[in-house]
Amino acid sequence: AIVCEGQLDLITLFEAGIQNVVAPQGTAFTAQQAHVLKRFVREVVLCFDSDTAGQNAAERSLEPLLQNDLVVRVVEMPADEDPDSLVRKSGRQKFDELVAAAPDFFDYWIENKAATSDLNSLSIKMQIARELAASVAHVRDPVMRGEIMNKVSARLSIRVGDFETLVKRGEHNRPVASVSKVGPPVTAPSHDVAMLCLLALRSEEAHAFLLEQNWRDVLAHVPGADLLIRILEADLRPDDPASLNLFQTSLTSYEESLVSGWLLQKIPANPAAVVRGWWSGLQQAILRRELEAAESRMRLPNLTTGEIMQLQKQVLDLRSQLHDVLRFSPARVHES
Repeated sequence: AIVCEGQLDLITLFEAGIQNVVAPQGTAFTAQQAHVLKRFVREVVLCFDSDTAGQNAAERSLEPLLQNDLVVRVVEMPADEDPDSLVRKSGRQKFDELVAAAPDFFDYWIENKAATSDLNSLSIKMQIARELAASVAHVRDPVMRGEIMNKVSARLSIRVGDFETLVKRGEHNRPVASVSKVGPPVTAPSHDVAMLCLLALRSEEAHAFLLEQNWRDVLAHVPGADLLIRILEADLRPDDPASLNLFQTSLTSYEESLVSGWLLQKIPANPAAVVRGWWSGLQQAILRRELEAAESRMRLPNLTTGEIMQLQKQVLDLRSQLHDVLRFSPARVHES
């Protein structure tokens, strides 16, 4: 994929027939954007403006791209040019030639440093090595990391072992990942909730039906419904893979594994009917639990007259609600 800096660049490239192109909403690629892009491509070609701001944006984009084990190359734009102006002046062929010749990011980075620094100076060389090592520390894939370390060491004329030591120091200096992004939730979703999650993720009809219900009030009483609530709160569309991929980037590793499993499961042949059956069953289970709890409290000793009357009213209300749910409930449709 080609990553350019601005929307005008993207539009011009797309109009020229180059469709494997994206543009971040800002001056650098974010971790979330890189995570989404990883699902579709293995290599990214950065195509930012030739000015200092563009070069800085390319450097800032490196960390999230490397963290997702994406191979990164950089198009060397002519002075005072950007993708939009280049394609308009010289045509698509010239742009394609620059993309084909785009060097690896680390080659590009070293060449830029060599043009402005004296690599014969040991102190400058070590400073550059430390900066590069901090970037290489973000690469998780061992094969990719090894290749980069060999290449950088050769370009700087330093021993691979010495550079690897710097990379390991960079690993220790990285911020520890937030605990909130790992581990399962306190309560795993029940089969009923998991089925509703599957339907909400895979069927437009089921998703729309659930959004029409008083789902916030109902799910507030359901243990393990956190992920279903997040699905219904999210701006996702079951028929749009990009929308689903973007939603997954907001999940913990455990939640993402659940969602990935649901997305691979076979969807019921009649999701509109199935979702109504499961939703009704969930409502019935909640009302029965509340009714049982209210009836149990009525058997407690030493209740005041006011408390007894309040519990009697609650029991009657719950029985009426349960009757209505049963009366309008479709027969539970088998999900397979």
